[in-house]
Amino acid sequence: MKTKTMSKTAFLLLAVLSFACGGGESTSDKGTTETPVEVKPAEPAPAIIEEPIVEEEQVEEAIGEQASVALSGEQKIANSDCLSCHLVERKVIGPSFKEIAAEYKPSEENITKLATKVINGGVGVWGETPMTPHPNLSEEDAKDMVKYILSLYE
Repeated sequence: MKTKTMSKTAFLLLAVLSFACGGGESTSDKGTTETPVEVKPAEPAPAIIEEPIVEEEQVEEAIGEQASVALSGEQKIANSDCLSCHLVERKVIGPSFKEIAAEYKPSEENITKLATKVINGGVGVWGETPMTPHPNLSEEDAKDMVKYILSLYE
């Protein structure tokens, strides 16, 4: 009895699979004709009229023993950690760059004084939150950064 049930199930499964796969019908038996799809040749690529635009090389900043002359003070600030505590227009942790520019005139004495503060850090002028020292920053880079900050005075 089990054998009969198994053989019926196997026969039924074989019939279903045969029907699902096309079950003996051929495409020529359908009696319909399909129109062939017209394939157009690919159009040629347009000619290059101008030279391709090549992006300018990015100059990497080397803050340390060798001063990075190629970057402006603004670029040096953007590539440092200054913007984590200072913004141009708004106080964050430290004063805004515009507040600093309003406090100090752009003189050689103030530039040197502030560059030294940037390198050594400080506390007390703008509140009790200390400014982190930046000992790996060269004096020339610090001066470039301070010159940019002081140029923001309106």
